[in-house]
Amino acid sequence: MRKLSMALLAGVALVGCGVDSQVENEEIVSNLVEAGFPANDIQIVDELVYVGNDAHVSLQASREMLQPVKGAEQYRTTNLVGSGVTKICVVPTSQFNGYSTLSAGLDLAIENYNSQNLQFTLVRGSAADCSASISARTTSGTGGSAGFPSGGKPYGTINIGVGLQNYSVDVSEHVITHELGHCIGFRHSDYYDRSISCGGSASNEGASNVGAILIPGTPSDARVGGSIMNSCFRASETGEWSSSDKTALSYLY
Repeated sequence: MRKLSMALLAGVALVGCGVDSQVENEEIVSNLVEAGFPANDIQIVDELVYVGNDAHVSLQASREMLQPVKGAEQYRTTNLVGSGVTKICVVPTSQFNGYSTLSAGLDLAIENYNSQNLQFTLVRGSAADCSASISARTTSGTGGSAGFPSGGKPYGTINIGVGLQNYSVDVSEHVITHELGHCIGFRHSDYYDRSISCGGSASNEGASNVGAILIPGTPSDARVGGSIMNSCFRASETGEWSSSDKTALSYLY
């Protein structure tokens, strides 16, 4: 394989490549660079343009990358909640219940999921007929943490920062909905570049050992405020699903 920069492309004559094909490839490379791909990551092999060594990009695909983005892309892990899980109990600890904003946010987060008519419902508290349970616990700070599904079951714990008590209930709803999203298999929508929602330098979380699989039907880029599953949140969050969040939920569950 040969790595070709934009500066070199115009002077390269590919074997067996007609003028039309060369002009088309020049436009594809130009579009990719404009879309943000590093020039040294773009390759031409057997008259086809590739990025990242193995991803072929057609002319149409390169043009679509430059179109305005209407939402945020969504990624899932290789592990998801199995079809046998139809009711999930979300059980807050007594410490969690002691924070009024967190407690109200949990109710709204549960409502967020139940409003989408998924294969499972969420309920607050323990119940004998629950297929799985998630413990809602407190931690320091203003963020949260959780994990990914295993064995067809959602991850069993969300940790929510008590500092959210100083934010609006909507922000608490947002963070709790986000962490529950991880429990059922969602990756960060901007996992490949956390700076999109967090600022600072570009940072890629990588696929890790759980995978980062693009969910069909979701747009091709992430943006600030485009998804509850963005890596970082703002003080202005509404706690409500974006259109791409709903698409991703519908596709998976």
